[in-house]
Amino acid sequence: MISVAEALTLVARHSQPRPAVEMPVADALGLVLAEDVASDVDSPPHDKSIVDGYAVVAADMAGGEARLAIVEEVVAGNVPSRRVTNGTATRIMTGAPLPEGADAVVMIERSEVKASPRSHLGDALLRADGLKPGQNILRRGASFRRGEVVVRAGATLRAIEIGLLCEVGRVAVRVVPRPTVAILSTGNELVPPCEVPGPGKIRNSNGPMLAAAVARAGGRPVDLGVGRDDRDELRRSIATGLAADVLVLSGGVSAGVLDLVPGVLAGLEVEQVFHKVRLKPGKPLWFGVLVSGGASKLVFGLPGNPVSSFVSFELFVRPALAQLAGRGFNGLATCHAGLTQPFIHRGERPTYHPAVLRQSAAGATVEPLAWQGSADLRGLAAANALVQFPAGDRAFVAGEAVEVLVMDD
Repeated sequence: MISVAEALTLVARHSQPRPAVEMPVADALGLVLAEDVASDVDSPPHDKSIVDGYAVVAADMAGGEARLAIVEEVVAGNVPSRRVTNGTATRIMTGAPLPEGADAVVMIERSEVKASPRSHLGDALLRADGLKPGQNILRRGASFRRGEVVVRAGATLRAIEIGLLCEVGRVAVRVVPRPTVAILSTGNELVPPCEVPGPGKIRNSNGPMLAAAVARAGGRPVDLGVGRDDRDELRRSIATGLAADVLVLSGGVSAGVLDLVPGVLAGLEVEQVFHKVRLKPGKPLWFGVLVSGGASKLVFGLPGNPVSSFVSFELFVRPALAQLAGRGFNGLATCHAGLTQPFIHRGERPTYHPAVLRQSAAGATVEPLAWQGSADLRGLAAANALVQFPAGDRAFVAGEAVEVLVMDD
């Protein structure tokens, strides 16, 4: 057996970002940009008002109040046709271009319109103490200039970046695609969740759980269903799964008579990197690589017990998917928290124990949950974290700081 740290090093060594592809910006949310993107325009493209109000010559407001003839009205999408001179003003809406001659905007809340013989639009009675040139105006190019890089390669595209890319005219970009992850649950005992299990049977919970975990980790899950404990059937199913970037199997990797997965993988030229890791739950974990067409396909054989399968995924598959997606080899966030109660740990392997992490002004605390072992998925469901207890028999006291993996965002 190897340690968790050694296993993670080996997984990281074989995980490389997928080649970049071009795709529509609308489909790129959450992906990592693979190119610098520069603007083809200035933003804003003109001096513009940032409020609804009146474009004026600031000097006219030196006394704090002025009555100015309204020469025209400009809304966003239109352009001014009249110059503003001393004694005049243009009614202007937010985002509209600033007319020539104007150097400030008085907010509409500080105005009244009066009838006037000199303008069919009337006069604007404005009150604005201390109005300065440039007030309530955003100058052309203040946000960015044409040719300036606005989103750099390596950025994860959020809704904000999607909007910015569209602002600079990009309808398609090069990104690192989501890795495809084929999921195969193995075992003669498995039946679909919609069936009532007969004698000796259980519902397939691992497949849907792992598919959800893949989607949450940013991958594209491909459900291959259940592979029976038959070499030929497993070979066909696994061969199909090897078309994906990653194949995740659950079950069939321990030492039982029907644990056929490692042998079938070897027959399909998948090279074993390691088998068995010093941890609890998850000891039987298998990891290998298939080199195909110059690219490496990653294969994870997770233990069949659901908690073992989940913990193995979070520890090893999640960071691999992040690396493949260009986000770096990043797994669950970690922190330190004080135990809420005494805890006795026994065993020669490090244990990842379900727990509840709480944050408060006084600091983080963590409560280990009652847990019946690697088959107790309900016990895990109450958790939002995993406490890392090191190998060896030891009594932990209440308040003692322990390392915690944070399962919830």
